[in-house]
Amino acid sequence: MIPSMRSLTAEEYVEAFKSFLDHSTEHQCMDEFNREQMPNIMAGLCHCMSHRDEHASLLLGDFLAGVVAGEQDLKMIRILQAVHPGVFIDNEIVEPNPQHVAAYKELVNQAPDLQNVSFIWHQLTSLEYEQQVKEKGTHKKFDFIHMIQMLYRVEDIPNTIKFFHSCLDHHGKLLIIILSDSSGWASLWKKHKDCLPATDSGHYITCGGITEVLRRLGAQHRVYELPSGWDITECFTEGDALGGLMMDFLTGTKNFLGTAPAALRRRLRDALCQPECSSTRDGRVIFCNNLSMIVVES
Repeated sequence: MIPSMRSLTAEEYVEAFKSFLDHSTEHQCMDEFNREQMPNIMAGLCHCMSHRDEHASLLLGDFLAGVVAGEQDLKMIRILQAVHPGVFIDNEIVEPNPQHVAAYKELVNQAPDLQNVSFIWHQLTSLEYEQQVKEKGTHKKFDFIHMIQMLYRVEDIPNTIKFFHSCLDHHGKLLIIILSDSSGWASLWKKHKDCLPATDSGHYITCGGITEVLRRLGAQHRVYELPSGWDITECFTEGDALGGLMMDFLTGTKNFLGTAPAALRRRLRDALCQPECSSTRDGRVIFCNNLSMIVVES
Protein backbone atom coordinates (compact mmCIF):
# COMPACT_ATOMS: atom_id res chain seq x y z
CA MET A 1 0.00 0.00 0.00
CA ILE A 2 1.45 3.39 -1.03
CA PRO A 3 1.57 5.86 1.90
CA SER A 4 -0.45 9.03 1.55
CA MET A 5 1.13 12.36 0.64
CA ARG A 6 1.82 14.78 3.47
CA SER A 7 3.66 18.05 4.10
CA LEU A 8 7.23 18.16 5.36
CA THR A 9 7.73 18.61 9.08
CA ALA A 10 10.06 21.40 10.21
CA GLU A 11 12.92 18.89 10.63
CA GLU A 12 12.27 17.31 7.23
CA TYR A 13 12.15 20.73 5.64
CA VAL A 14 15.62 21.55 7.00
CA GLU A 15 17.04 18.36 5.45
CA ALA A 16 15.40 19.03 2.08
CA PHE A 17 16.44 22.68 2.19
CA LYS A 18 20.05 21.69 2.82
CA SER A 19 20.00 19.68 -0.42
CA PHE A 20 18.78 22.83 -2.15
CA LEU A 21 21.45 25.08 -0.62
CA ASP A 22 24.25 22.62 -1.40
CA HIS A 23 23.38 22.60 -5.11
CA SER A 24 22.17 26.17 -5.68
CA THR A 25 23.77 29.60 -5.74
CA GLU A 26 21.21 31.06 -3.32
CA HIS A 27 23.67 32.08 -0.63
CA GLN A 28 26.29 33.16 -3.18
CA CYS A 29 23.60 35.40 -4.65
CA MET A 30 22.91 36.92 -1.22
CA ASP A 31 26.65 37.35 -0.64
CA GLU A 32 26.92 39.26 -3.90
CA PHE A 33 24.12 41.57 -2.78
CA ASN A 34 25.82 42.02 0.60
CA ARG A 35 29.09 42.88 -1.13
CA GLU A 36 27.73 45.17 -3.85
CA GLN A 37 24.69 46.88 -2.31
CA MET A 38 24.51 46.44 1.48
CA PRO A 39 27.33 48.87 2.38
CA ASN A 40 25.46 51.72 0.66
CA ILE A 41 22.18 50.64 2.25
CA MET A 42 23.78 50.51 5.70
CA ALA A 43 25.50 53.86 5.10
CA GLY A 44 22.05 55.41 4.67
CA LEU A 45 21.22 54.47 8.27
CA CYS A 46 23.58 57.15 9.59
CA HIS A 47 20.77 59.74 9.60
CA CYS A 48 18.60 57.74 11.96
CA MET A 49 21.51 56.82 14.26
CA SER A 50 22.89 60.32 14.64
CA HIS A 51 20.21 61.43 17.11
CA ARG A 52 20.59 58.38 19.37
CA ASP A 53 24.27 58.50 20.35
CA GLU A 54 25.34 56.10 17.64
CA HIS A 55 23.00 53.21 18.46
CA ALA A 56 21.46 51.07 15.74
CA SER A 57 18.44 48.84 16.33
CA LEU A 58 18.02 45.81 14.10
CA LEU A 59 15.10 43.40 13.88
CA LEU A 60 16.13 40.28 12.01
CA GLY A 61 13.63 37.53 11.25
CA ASP A 62 14.81 34.50 9.27
CA PHE A 63 11.90 32.08 9.75
CA LEU A 64 13.63 29.03 8.26
CA ALA A 65 15.72 31.21 5.96
CA GLY A 66 18.78 29.03 6.22
CA VAL A 67 20.16 25.80 7.56
CA VAL A 68 22.90 27.73 9.38
CA ALA A 69 20.53 29.95 11.33
CA GLY A 70 21.86 33.47 11.79
CA GLU A 71 24.55 33.22 9.12
CA GLN A 72 23.11 35.98 6.93
CA ASP A 73 22.21 38.07 9.99
CA LEU A 74 25.79 38.13 11.24
CA LYS A 75 27.08 39.04 7.79
CA MET A 76 24.78 42.07 7.76
CA ILE A 77 25.80 43.04 11.29
CA ARG A 78 29.46 42.96 10.25
CA ILE A 79 28.70 45.15 7.25
CA LEU A 80 27.03 47.67 9.58
CA GLN A 81 30.06 47.54 11.89
CA ALA A 82 32.39 48.18 8.94
CA VAL A 83 30.33 51.10 7.63
CA HIS A 84 29.78 52.64 11.09
CA PRO A 85 32.82 51.75 13.26
CA GLY A 86 32.09 51.83 16.98
CA VAL A 87 28.32 51.87 16.64
CA PHE A 88 26.38 50.00 19.33
CA ILE A 89 23.94 47.53 17.78
CA ASP A 90 20.77 46.38 19.54
CA ASN A 91 19.82 43.26 17.63
CA GLU A 92 16.48 41.48 18.08
CA ILE A 93 15.75 38.15 16.41
CA VAL A 94 12.32 36.71 15.68
CA GLU A 95 12.48 32.98 14.95
CA PRO A 96 9.88 30.32 15.87
CA ASN A 97 12.11 27.25 15.50
CA PRO A 98 13.97 26.45 18.78
CA GLN A 99 16.68 24.54 16.89
CA HIS A 100 17.40 27.61 14.78
CA VAL A 101 17.51 29.84 17.84
CA ALA A 102 20.01 27.47 19.48
CA ALA A 103 22.14 27.31 16.32
CA TYR A 104 22.14 31.10 16.02
CA LYS A 105 23.21 31.49 19.67
CA GLU A 106 26.05 29.05 19.07
CA LEU A 107 27.23 31.11 16.09
CA VAL A 108 27.23 34.21 18.27
CA ASN A 109 29.21 32.42 20.98
CA GLN A 110 31.85 31.49 18.40
CA ALA A 111 32.17 35.04 17.03
CA PRO A 112 34.66 37.11 19.07
CA ASP A 113 34.37 40.08 16.69
CA LEU A 114 30.83 41.01 17.73
CA GLN A 115 31.73 43.65 20.29
CA ASN A 116 29.14 46.35 20.96
CA VAL A 117 26.32 44.03 19.82
CA SER A 118 23.46 42.97 22.10
CA PHE A 119 21.06 40.14 21.24
CA ILE A 120 17.43 39.70 22.27
CA TRP A 121 15.79 36.44 21.18
CA HIS A 122 12.08 36.09 20.44
CA GLN A 123 11.15 32.43 19.83
CA LEU A 124 7.95 33.48 18.08
CA THR A 125 6.32 33.58 14.67
CA SER A 126 5.94 37.00 13.06
CA LEU A 127 2.25 37.04 14.00
CA GLU A 128 3.00 36.12 17.63
CA TYR A 129 5.64 38.85 17.78
CA GLU A 130 3.18 41.39 16.36
CA GLN A 131 0.51 40.38 18.87
CA GLN A 132 3.01 40.62 21.73
CA VAL A 133 4.09 44.12 20.68
CA LYS A 134 0.49 45.31 20.43
CA GLU A 135 -0.50 43.75 23.77
CA LYS A 136 2.41 45.41 25.55
CA GLY A 137 1.73 48.70 23.83
CA THR A 138 5.46 49.26 23.31
CA HIS A 139 6.02 49.88 19.64
CA LYS A 140 9.82 49.87 19.44
CA LYS A 141 11.36 51.46 16.36
CA PHE A 142 14.15 49.86 14.34
CA ASP A 143 16.73 51.26 11.95
CA PHE A 144 16.93 48.10 9.87
CA ILE A 145 14.60 45.11 9.52
CA HIS A 146 15.09 42.17 7.21
CA MET A 147 12.80 39.36 6.13
CA ILE A 148 14.77 36.78 4.15
CA GLN A 149 12.68 34.26 2.21
CA MET A 150 10.06 34.10 4.96
CA LEU A 151 6.87 35.65 3.61
CA TYR A 152 5.85 32.35 2.00
CA ARG A 153 4.91 31.10 5.49
CA VAL A 154 3.10 34.19 6.78
CA GLU A 155 -0.67 33.96 7.20
CA ASP A 156 -1.49 37.56 6.21
CA ILE A 157 1.25 38.97 3.98
CA PRO A 158 -0.14 42.53 3.47
CA ASN A 159 -0.76 43.11 7.19
CA THR A 160 2.60 41.58 8.13
CA ILE A 161 4.45 43.93 5.78
CA LYS A 162 2.37 46.87 7.02
CA PHE A 163 3.18 46.08 10.65
CA PHE A 164 6.93 45.66 10.19
CA HIS A 165 7.09 48.73 7.98
CA SER A 166 5.46 50.66 10.83
CA CYS A 167 8.30 49.46 13.09
CA LEU A 168 10.89 51.42 11.08
CA ASP A 169 12.43 54.51 12.63
CA HIS A 170 12.86 57.70 10.61
CA HIS A 171 15.16 56.92 7.64
CA GLY A 172 15.04 53.21 8.55
CA LYS A 173 15.00 50.47 5.93
CA LEU A 174 13.19 47.16 5.49
CA LEU A 175 14.88 44.49 3.37
CA ILE A 176 12.66 41.79 1.86
CA ILE A 177 14.32 38.95 -0.04
CA ILE A 178 11.87 36.96 -2.15
CA LEU A 179 11.86 34.90 -5.34
CA SER A 180 11.90 36.93 -8.55
CA ASP A 181 9.06 37.02 -11.06
CA SER A 182 11.67 35.79 -13.58
CA SER A 183 12.43 32.67 -11.54
CA GLY A 184 11.39 29.18 -12.49
CA TRP A 185 9.32 29.11 -9.32
CA ALA A 186 7.12 31.92 -10.64
CA SER A 187 6.46 30.06 -13.87
CA LEU A 188 5.93 26.77 -12.08
CA TRP A 189 3.41 28.26 -9.68
CA LYS A 190 1.61 30.25 -12.40
CA LYS A 191 1.43 27.76 -15.24
CA HIS A 192 1.76 24.37 -13.56
CA LYS A 193 0.16 24.85 -10.18
CA ASP A 194 -2.14 21.92 -10.82
CA CYS A 195 0.97 19.71 -10.90
CA LEU A 196 1.76 20.56 -7.33
CA PRO A 197 0.16 18.64 -4.47
CA ALA A 198 -2.08 20.48 -2.04
CA THR A 199 0.00 19.44 0.98
CA ASP A 200 2.28 22.50 1.13
CA SER A 201 0.75 25.23 3.29
CA GLY A 202 3.01 27.96 1.91
CA HIS A 203 1.99 30.94 -0.21
CA TYR A 204 2.98 30.94 -3.87
CA ILE A 205 4.22 34.53 -3.95
CA THR A 206 7.05 36.25 -5.79
CA CYS A 207 8.38 39.81 -6.07
CA GLY A 208 5.41 41.21 -8.01
CA GLY A 209 2.98 40.28 -5.25
CA ILE A 210 5.14 42.02 -2.65
CA THR A 211 5.68 45.21 -4.66
CA GLU A 212 1.92 45.43 -5.26
CA VAL A 213 1.41 45.39 -1.47
CA LEU A 214 4.06 48.11 -1.08
CA ARG A 215 2.42 50.25 -3.76
CA ARG A 216 -0.91 50.02 -1.95
CA LEU A 217 0.84 51.08 1.26
CA GLY A 218 2.47 53.99 -0.53
CA ALA A 219 5.87 52.70 0.60
CA GLN A 220 8.83 53.85 -1.44
CA HIS A 221 10.99 50.90 -2.50
CA ARG A 222 13.69 49.76 -4.88
CA VAL A 223 14.10 46.27 -6.35
CA TYR A 224 17.44 44.63 -7.08
CA GLU A 225 17.34 41.52 -9.30
CA LEU A 226 20.08 38.91 -8.89
CA PRO A 227 20.49 35.73 -10.94
CA SER A 228 20.66 32.41 -9.13
CA GLY A 229 20.56 28.79 -10.29
CA TRP A 230 19.83 25.38 -8.80
CA ASP A 231 21.19 22.16 -10.30
CA ILE A 232 18.22 19.76 -10.24
CA THR A 233 19.66 17.11 -12.59
CA GLU A 234 19.25 14.32 -10.03
CA CYS A 235 15.47 14.99 -9.90
CA PHE A 236 15.21 13.06 -13.16
CA THR A 237 17.16 10.00 -12.01
CA GLU A 238 14.91 7.25 -10.69
CA GLY A 239 15.84 6.09 -7.20
CA ASP A 240 18.37 8.87 -6.60
CA ALA A 241 18.28 9.91 -2.92
CA LEU A 242 19.44 13.48 -3.60
CA GLY A 243 16.88 13.87 -6.37
CA GLY A 244 14.22 12.68 -3.96
CA LEU A 245 15.15 15.35 -1.43
CA MET A 246 15.10 18.00 -4.15
CA MET A 247 11.61 16.98 -5.24
CA ASP A 248 10.51 17.06 -1.60
CA PHE A 249 11.75 20.65 -1.36
CA LEU A 250 10.13 21.62 -4.66
CA THR A 251 6.75 20.32 -3.60
CA GLY A 252 6.83 20.72 0.19
CA THR A 253 5.93 17.02 0.36
CA LYS A 254 7.60 14.20 2.27
CA ASN A 255 8.83 11.48 -0.13
CA PHE A 256 7.03 13.01 -3.08
CA LEU A 257 8.47 10.51 -5.58
CA GLY A 258 7.36 7.59 -3.40
CA THR A 259 3.86 8.83 -2.57
CA ALA A 260 2.65 10.90 -5.55
CA PRO A 261 0.70 9.19 -8.36
CA ALA A 262 2.86 8.35 -11.38
CA ALA A 263 0.96 10.78 -13.62
CA LEU A 264 1.61 13.65 -11.19
CA ARG A 265 5.32 12.82 -11.02
CA ARG A 266 5.57 12.83 -14.83
CA ARG A 267 3.69 16.11 -15.19
CA LEU A 268 5.85 17.89 -12.64
CA ARG A 269 9.08 16.63 -14.15
CA ASP A 270 7.87 17.71 -17.60
CA ALA A 271 7.06 21.16 -16.21
CA LEU A 272 10.52 21.45 -14.65
CA CYS A 273 12.11 20.83 -18.06
CA GLN A 274 10.30 23.73 -19.73
CA PRO A 275 12.56 26.65 -20.77
CA GLU A 276 10.68 29.10 -18.54
CA CYS A 277 11.72 26.96 -15.56
CA SER A 278 15.13 25.54 -16.41
CA SER A 279 18.03 25.56 -18.84
CA THR A 280 20.58 22.89 -19.77
CA ARG A 281 24.30 23.51 -19.30
CA ASP A 282 26.90 20.84 -20.04
CA GLY A 283 24.26 18.17 -19.70
CA ARG A 284 23.03 19.47 -16.32
CA VAL A 285 19.52 20.81 -15.71
CA ILE A 286 19.71 24.21 -13.98
CA PHE A 287 16.50 25.51 -12.44
CA CYS A 288 16.15 29.31 -12.45
CA ASN A 289 16.23 30.47 -8.83
CA ASN A 290 16.52 34.23 -9.43
CA LEU A 291 16.01 36.42 -6.35
CA SER A 292 14.62 39.91 -5.80
CA MET A 293 16.02 42.09 -3.03
CA ILE A 294 13.46 44.76 -2.15
CA VAL A 295 14.70 47.71 -0.09
CA VAL A 296 11.79 49.60 1.47
CA GLU A 297 12.14 53.11 2.92
CA SER A 298 10.42 54.15 6.15
